[in-house]
Amino acid sequence: MDHFAYRDNILHAEGVNIEHLAEAVGTPLYVYSAATFVEHFERLRSAFASLSPTICYAVKSCDNLHLLRLLADRGAGMDVVSGGELVRAREAGCPMDRVVYAGVGKTNAEIELALDEGIGYFNIESEAEFENISRIAAARGQVGRAALRINPDVDPKTAHAKTTTGKKESKFGVDIDRARRFFETYGRDKHLKLCALHLHIGSPVYEVEPYVHAIERALGLIADLRDAGLRVEAIDIGGGFGADYQTDQTPAYVEYASKIVPLLEPFVGEGGRVLLEPGRTLSANSGILVTRVQYIKTGGSRTFAIIDSGMHHLIRPTLYESWHFIWPVSPEAHHVPEQRVPEMGMDGLETYDVVGPICETGDYLALGRALPPLKRGDLLAVFSAGAYAKVMSSNYNSMPRPVEVMVDGDRATIIRRRETFDDLLGPEREAIAVEASLL
Repeated sequence: MDHFAYRDNILHAEGVNIEHLAEAVGTPLYVYSAATFVEHFERLRSAFASLSPTICYAVKSCDNLHLLRLLADRGAGMDVVSGGELVRAREAGCPMDRVVYAGVGKTNAEIELALDEGIGYFNIESEAEFENISRIAAARGQVGRAALRINPDVDPKTAHAKTTTGKKESKFGVDIDRARRFFETYGRDKHLKLCALHLHIGSPVYEVEPYVHAIERALGLIADLRDAGLRVEAIDIGGGFGADYQTDQTPAYVEYASKIVPLLEPFVGEGGRVLLEPGRTLSANSGILVTRVQYIKTGGSRTFAIIDSGMHHLIRPTLYESWHFIWPVSPEAHHVPEQRVPEMGMDGLETYDVVGPICETGDYLALGRALPPLKRGDLLAVFSAGAYAKVMSSNYNSMPRPVEVMVDGDRATIIRRRETFDDLLGPEREAIAVEASLL
């Protein structure tokens, strides 16, 4: 699951005492376990090894350069969705031909950057996008490569409608019937080579069958296109594999692979290439958010634990109604958790709303949560916060963002310093007049 564990009643990240770390760098802070991040990647690669896949890590899930380098150094590619993420991938040392570029709203400037860098594939989301990229490539005398993102109209059974992307009505990609016409229209374009298919049905997906149905439909489309004289050289099956927000919530990678690999082996045997785009499945359990209790407050029948973090550092609970395991960093011995589940079954727990300092009713990390008795100054760890925490953080209420720390064995390194008030105000301190001729 991960390398966060209690030793002598104190939470450790690998060999580092979290209580000591919080005293050294302050709170709130994000803490990442390098061993967890790398271990998940290697297990995934091993499970799908017979396909020799290109594993393109989804940068959007957790984008710190130091973490990206851990994977790039091990041969990973990168899945990016913006020009900024593309620059991060380059800075991390990822070869550009192992970069795939998704997203429905690529700007002309981002497209030009990607063409200049020589990325592996644009993941195409619409006819209009294809035409625009082809036009830009032609005007610049360049040739790009493209994978058409298809919606196989499969229900991935994710935990929330906002994380389901493979249905026909999704804003992402084109439905599979339209895809045939898409290839007929654009499959012989000279400046944007349409030569691959891309799938991404949602996240997190805790069952294997939705992948099976989606891949079967994609392979059927590939066969139809072959009959029409159009070759698909690669299939990108996306990401979406689950993460353990609860203990043993997710199938092992070998369980996903046991049904996916046999479907794709014939395609690979004929010279085809397979790509994967794992994100949260690698990063979620690789990070925690550590926060300190500021006040305990009662209001009516509710008790609030007011902390120095909140929705501006982890927006998933209020945005997706998501559940994260939260527990004291240094509980009493009889409250040291043996597993991370909603119902802990311990005596002596009290019920709290864990809320932050932001002036919004939706600023909470947990509601009605049973926890050991809390007091001012206690440290809380919010688990599975490596994905979609810092990357979705904000400066709302003019709050500087937390420090990020990577732990590797018994060594802790600050990999992004805590923001300051100067960081917030710097871009606003100098006003720049717009030339009158431009207005």
